[in-house]
Formats: sequence, C-alpha cells, structure tokens
Amino acid sequence: MPEPDRTLYFKFSEAVRKASGVAAAADAFFSPDAVIHVVHPFNDCVGCSAYVTRVLEPLGASFESLHRRDDIVMAGTFEGDRWISATGYYAGHFVRDWIGITAPERLCFLRYGEFHRMVDGRAVESFIFLDIPELMLSCGQWPIATGPGHSRGYTGLIPAPADSGGILRSDGDPAEADRSCQLVTDMLAHLATSDQSWRPYWHPDMAWYGPGAFGSFVGIDEFAGFQVPFESQFEGWSGGSSGNGHTRHFARFGDADYACSGGWPSVTGVNVKPFLGKPASNERVFMRVCDWWRREGDLLVENWVFVDVPHLLKQLGDDPFAMMENAV
Repeated sequence: MPEPDRTLYFKFSEAVRKASGVAAAADAFFSPDAVIHVVHPFNDCVGCSAYVTRVLEPLGASFESLHRRDDIVMAGTFEGDRWISATGYYAGHFVRDWIGITAPERLCFLRYGEFHRMVDGRAVESFIFLDIPELMLSCGQWPIATGPGHSRGYTGLIPAPADSGGILRSDGDPAEADRSCQLVTDMLAHLATSDQSWRPYWHPDMAWYGPGAFGSFVGIDEFAGFQVPFESQFEGWSGGSSGNGHTRHFARFGDADYACSGGWPSVTGVNVKPFLGKPASNERVFMRVCDWWRREGDLLVENWVFVDVPHLLKQLGDDPFAMMENAV
C-alpha cells in the first residue's frame, strides 16, 4: 500500500530540515518531470533535477548549516486534485553570495511557501514562493525606495500559528475543512468593496503577515490602512477565481481550522497610482500570490501572505536583481 502523501512530504521536509540527503529526498518526493514554478528570478524549473541544481543546492552552498522549519503543513483537494501545502522558514549562516545578494556572514532567515499537486504519491506540479525581499531587507540590500503610495509595515521574522497547531499530520473532519475553506472563499468575494464588507469575516485583533516589501499588520484597522490604499493603486483590482478572465487559483482548500489558496497569477489590476516607489504605469500587472489562514470559530484570526514582489516590480520596469547587478 503506498504511503500517504503527507508522510512523503514530511520525509522530504525532514531531509531539508537536517540538510542531509536533499537531492535524494527530492528525487523521492517529486516526479522526475515535475514542473516546479519558483518565484523570480528562478521562475520555471522543468524537472526535479533542475529544481535541485538551480535552487536547493545553491541555497545550501550559500547558507552554512542550512535547515528549515515547517510552521504550517496541510493537505486537501481542489477541483479533483490532491494538494500538499506548507509554509515556514529556511535558516542558516549566510556566508556566500546568493542570486546577487551579498552575504552578511551571519544568521539569516528566508521564508518559504509551497504547494504541491500530488499524483500517485509524487509531486507533479509545484509552486514555490520565497520571500526574497524580506531577506534582502534584513541584509540592508533592498534596492527599491519606499517612495509615495506605500507605507511598509513591520518587516522581520514572522511567527508560527498562535495555537501551535499548524502541523496537520492526517486528514481530519471534512466538515471543518469545508467550513474553513468556505469562510475564506466568502471573505475573498468581499475584497475591493467600497464599504470594506470583508471586515465581518475577521477578528478585530487579527494578524496579517505580509511579504517583506509590504510588511505585516496587527489589528483590523491597521490592516485596512494597508489594504484599502493597496487596492486603490490598481484599477479593477481583483483576484483568485473571481471570473475576471485573467486570474485563477491553482488551489484553494481547507484542513481543520486552516485554509490556503494560491494563484500564478492570483491578483491583477491596472496600476493607476504610485506603488512601491514607482510612478503609475497605467498598465495591467499580474501578481503571483498565495495565502494561509487560521480561523477561530467563524472568524479569521491569522493570515500568512506571499507575493512575488520582484516579478511584480519587473512588470513595472524595475527588476531588483538587475538593479543590484548594475550597482556593482
């Protein structure tokens, strides 16, 4: 009888966590011809070996004693496909330059989020998010000025779930999983509304853990102070599976008190106001986004968010990695 897909994921994660046998563990977890989408500047890796040689091995070479921790691991089904989803941190002593970032020769953290579509016990398609801007900011090397139209929140190490229950090792009550997913689906349908009708879905003291270039916010009013201006910077801001003809979720499902979703792209709009220090482009942009949420009862209390900000900035005319190369 084949091993449960969660067990296979934990074997892979454990190998990475201990920084031992990573290539072999990846070979066992991923299909040899898996398509692995990774944030800019990596983008698509075709085949497990490409992901290992382009992403995992260089990361391990730059960070001594590299290990990682999972903060959330969950599984579920979306449109007939089985998915494993996880988020947490890589950690290690950053001692050799990596993708143009100068090594500060000290302990650094790199947040990751992953979605894996599973077929017959192997990952056949994956979406890998790395919060590279958060790492660059911690190293004092983020080349984009904040500028008008953006106020960054807290940037730094983001906590694991407050209930310490994010590692879900087996399928639970499907009714609770559906409840979590439906709560998120209903909330998403109320984003970008003039009356902020998404508010009733959140606890007043909710925590929104955003990508490094955006920052994190605690409390619904503090979050609204970011979210409402953010939406206004893009005419026709919409996302997920909203039927806008441009975006869709590759996965959206619940597991116990947690839910997650992702799209590649997930959000779109026409940039009509200054954003991240850039003047309005008046061009449509596409955002690769993924989220994890935790609920308590009928309210959302925590939300972990990734946006492939370098990919977004490249559409606006500034590739952070090219900027760093040109500055050398």
